Amino acid sequence: METIRRAATLALLLLATAAEVAMATEEPKHRVLEKRDGFEVRLYEPMVVAETQVEGEFGGGGNEGFRRIAGYIFGGNDGGRKIAMTAPVAQERRLGSRDGMKIAMTAPVAQEKTPEGWTVAFVMPSEHTMKTLPKPDDPRVTLREVPARRVAAVTFSGTWGAEKFDAIARDLLGKLDAAGFTPSGPAVYARYDPPWTPWFLRKNEILVPLAETRTAGAPR
Repeated sequence: METIRRAATLALLLLATAAEVAMATEEPKHRVLEKRDGFEVRLYEPMVVAETQVEGEFGGGGNEGFRRIAGYIFGGNDGGRKIAMTAPVAQERRLGSRDGMKIAMTAPVAQEKTPEGWTVAFVMPSEHTMKTLPKPDDPRVTLREVPARRVAAVTFSGTWGAEKFDAIARDLLGKLDAAGFTPSGPAVYARYDPPWTPWFLRKNEILVPLAETRTAGAPR
């Protein structure tokens, strides 16, 4: 009975930590323009991303890209300045004892298919610009300004796998075509939570940038 109580307590602590992380992490600023059957259209504000190009499959390429950008935010930049992650909470406390500029990393971690592999990107906090962010030491990591843009989005929970992301992306692209929306770029796979978050609490999204014009005669 004591073992069961301890296991239950540990499970509750893990759930509470995951919820705290989700509430603490800044997300890119946007407003919803339209709600459709199975997706919504958002207008995102301009943002800065730290990104890298990687080869390989969905999982391996994503992990490699994550490691590169994590190296940047943990001090692999000019001056060795720390960019403290807001999630998990325990890691921020450990980094918080250091001196230097601290910038909370936002969610999501975004992954986009390219002919050679993947682009993996972290969105930087909204209060910073290209001028205030430190330059990466790793030449494979770059900073880029992304202008305001319209994006179609579908949100779902569950495990991370290429097959699931691909299937949901295909479904979203079909709905966009039927509604007269024209994608202006490839689908982006977005993951908002750390890997230890229980699968049923994870927030995932497929994001598709949209062209300004729509198909003539398409339903509105």
